[in-house]
Amino acid sequence: MTNEFLEFSVGSFQCAVVSDGTFAYDHPAQVLAANAPHDQLAAALQAEGIDLDSWTEYVSTYAPLLIRTDQDLVLVDTGGGALAPTTGHLHRNLRSLGVEPVDIDVVVLTHAHADHIGGNLAADGTPAFPRARYVISRPEWHFWMEACDLSSLGVDDQMKAFFQMFAQRNLAGVMGQLDQIDPDAAIVPGITAIPAPGHTPGHIALAVESDGEGFVDLVDTVLVPLHIAQPDWISTVDWDAAQTVTTRRRLIGQCAAAGQLVRVYHCPFPGLGRIALQDGRWQWVAQAPQEA
Repeated sequence: MTNEFLEFSVGSFQCAVVSDGTFAYDHPAQVLAANAPHDQLAAALQAEGIDLDSWTEYVSTYAPLLIRTDQDLVLVDTGGGALAPTTGHLHRNLRSLGVEPVDIDVVVLTHAHADHIGGNLAADGTPAFPRARYVISRPEWHFWMEACDLSSLGVDDQMKAFFQMFAQRNLAGVMGQLDQIDPDAAIVPGITAIPAPGHTPGHIALAVESDGEGFVDLVDTVLVPLHIAQPDWISTVDWDAAQTVTTRRRLIGQCAAAGQLVRVYHCPFPGLGRIALQDGRWQWVAQAPQEA
């Protein structure tokens, strides 16, 4: 494994977690667990070898998912693009896998946060994947393009304005190739959207199934392993706190019961693992690359 991509299979589907780069979040406790009681958060982090008072930075991987089905080459999200000097490596890493932008058949946009749609467009403003059908859930499109209200986010007004501007620019730029889908739609044979609202109004996860094997991409249903053990702790960028918790509990419980491989976008690369129920609490069990 490199930190650029990791290949694995789901039945006959060939998959790869492909890095677009990393992004460092300052004050991670405030960002990722905004409503967590201080003492409980300190204890939870201490169990992971992290001292709360000295936890000043969380470096997150931004890593889209590539799925080669029996019929289609599908890219899930496009990373941060030019969002930061440390992002924008998706195309280079796709080429390391022998994939050119024109090879992509479908681009699934799980939601319209900047770190998931920043690679939608090429430098000249045209779609970065010129042959692809881009898809996004209908509620997500409606929110960002027609009824954007970010007042519930725990970030300042400047950041809210940036979120809105970035989403509208990167969605409008692919409008000619974009389809709006229901949040539970079959996207291509073997890949189905799972409604996962809360983080954003139309956020979706994905179920991938081939030859009796299953895999779930939770995307941003949870942001870090801490949210699996503590699903009630929300981030400053979760749009609807109550809905986020409801969605988390539903999907975490289903994945734990099924014992299937899952992926979390912001977990340490490659973000693959399983969810186990231990002592009455869900726990993230990172999957070693050779076991994926």
